[in-house]
Amino acid sequence: MDPRLLAYAPGAGIFLLDRLTKWLIETQVSAGDTLVVIPGFFNIIHTRNPGAAFSLFAGARPEWRNALLLGISMAALVLVASLLWQGPRVRSSRFLRIGLALILGGALGNIYDRLVYGAVTDFLEFYIGPYRWPAFNVADSAITMGAALVVLDMWRTRRAPQRT
Repeated sequence: MDPRLLAYAPGAGIFLLDRLTKWLIETQVSAGDTLVVIPGFFNIIHTRNPGAAFSLFAGARPEWRNALLLGISMAALVLVASLLWQGPRVRSSRFLRIGLALILGGALGNIYDRLVYGAVTDFLEFYIGPYRWPAFNVADSAITMGAALVVLDMWRTRRAPQRT
């Protein structure tokens, strides 16, 4: 098997995990319901976010909002997929390879929702007292962790001594 294909495996796993968790929420939790998991800290909720992260653009007109968000997501997806396929440095750096794969899988999960439902299913809600973090999902978590790994790789590469 081509080793380049293996770089996509974590992304495929994230996409499947994201779809499974969203399917469970969509079929087992009524829209708008809240299940208290850890009182005062963590709930499982069923909500749909038509906007981007933190509901950015959620109140915008749907026709341009969906086109904009899908266009940006698809461009990012193509860029990340091509970096995973072509980049020799990507194959030599575990942090970068896994980070890009996590971003790829998370982007696929949210693109799927946007294409099928016109909005992304969010269900994880953390809070302390009146302070609430906006609801998110597995795909969002993967994108965030992937971005952190990419930044960590950039930082490590920059700090590495230059070989002459």
